[in-house]
Amino acid sequence: MPLGGATKKIQKLLDTAEELYNRIVELREQVMEVRETVQETNERMAVLENRLDQQGAILEALAEHEDIDVDELVTEVAIEEAEPAEGADSAERAEQDEWDEQADGTGPETAAGGSAVSDAEAGNED
Repeated sequence: MPLGGATKKIQKLLDTAEELYNRIVELREQVMEVRETVQETNERMAVLENRLDQQGAILEALAEHEDIDVDELVTEVAIEEAEPAEGADSAERAEQDEWDEQADGTGPETAAGGSAVSDAEAGNED
């Protein structure tokens, strides 16, 4: 029965080929979806870049109208970001700790069973 063994091998090869073909079809569909997503993203980015350019032009015109030196302002901000003061670092950490406490419900606003939102924030200014 040498033909029986050959038939099994051929059937196994056919099954493997069919499985590989199905995988290739799935991968092709996934690649097409990724291409579409990338194209949509590129289109959105182009729109956002255009809007950003328009807003930049408006801000420059407003700054010029108000006699604001944009280059000097940008330089100051860059310096502040590059070399934050020690006090500012501590203040930022304290503020972040306060936000973390409020988020996990351990802050002073929730310790007495109260709401994390103050009455003023909730619109209850009595």
